[in-house]
Amino acid sequence: MPSLKEIKTRIASVNNTRKITSAMKMVASSKLHHAQTAIQNMLPYENLLEHILKSFLVTVPEIQNEFEVKRKVRHVALVVFTSNSSLCGGFNNNVLKLLQTAIDEYTAAGVEDIVVYPIGHKAEEYANKRGLRVAGSFLALADKPNAGDCALISQELREKFVDSEVDKVELIYHHFKSAGSQILTRKIFLPIDLSTESIGRENDRDLSSNVATAKAQEYLRKRKAGEAGPASVTAHAINDNFIVEPDLDAVLNSLIPKELNLQVFTALLDSNASEHAARMVAMQTATDNADELLRMLNLQYNKSRQQAITSELLDIVGGSVNN
Repeated sequence: MPSLKEIKTRIASVNNTRKITSAMKMVASSKLHHAQTAIQNMLPYENLLEHILKSFLVTVPEIQNEFEVKRKVRHVALVVFTSNSSLCGGFNNNVLKLLQTAIDEYTAAGVEDIVVYPIGHKAEEYANKRGLRVAGSFLALADKPNAGDCALISQELREKFVDSEVDKVELIYHHFKSAGSQILTRKIFLPIDLSTESIGRENDRDLSSNVATAKAQEYLRKRKAGEAGPASVTAHAINDNFIVEPDLDAVLNSLIPKELNLQVFTALLDSNASEHAARMVAMQTATDNADELLRMLNLQYNKSRQQAITSELLDIVGGSVNN
């Protein structure tokens, strides 16, 4: 059995660790709030672009675009969103497992030319260790999401797709639904799906709270499927109130790249918010475990102390009886 001094040392150590995890949880909660605000600021643009694009597509359902051409897959690009740091539970591992699953599937299908766009240090480190072809380093984006840099990545992917250097592009990231729910997502970026049902399908986020306790997560898991999220955008055909110049095709050819840029930026914002939510949950769990460990150590300390006092009293009583 450990001595009283050893137990006291361990109590002090666990207490210090608890202070660190509690502070990290509060920092993650603050960053999550900023990430949710960034998503909220992006939503008006997303909703309006979605509405305009749906209206055009309802008007011209037979539109053909160079970004929706499907061809035999020989060259694949995977855009993977992870974090730069750890201590966020299984956030990074889940993304990397899905990345490896995608690579295995394409390899089994005979696709050997796979290029990875790693957003975040963990994805870049994983790709380099396994000898995957990496398109560049995008470490700064994981910490500071930037629409301009996302547009450059989207533009590069669009140009490669049009030039047939890439036949298919996928995004692998966590879709942020709420502080207690992040959905691992594997989404086809190119060729783009221009059906009106697919546009705005992921606009189901709950940005009203950053509570991610175990009880909140349990509530979210048990919430009835009938409870609807944000209302979907209703599309109507363009009428005489719209003046389109020079023509619908030209406007659509301008709108679709904007939609693709937005998809990359949205995935980055979702991944960033999911990272902070996952870290907040992980640090809350670590703090709870430290509290439980402190309770057990204090109980052990008190028992050992009581046992030592009882033993000393028995020695004193035994000594007085002998005298």
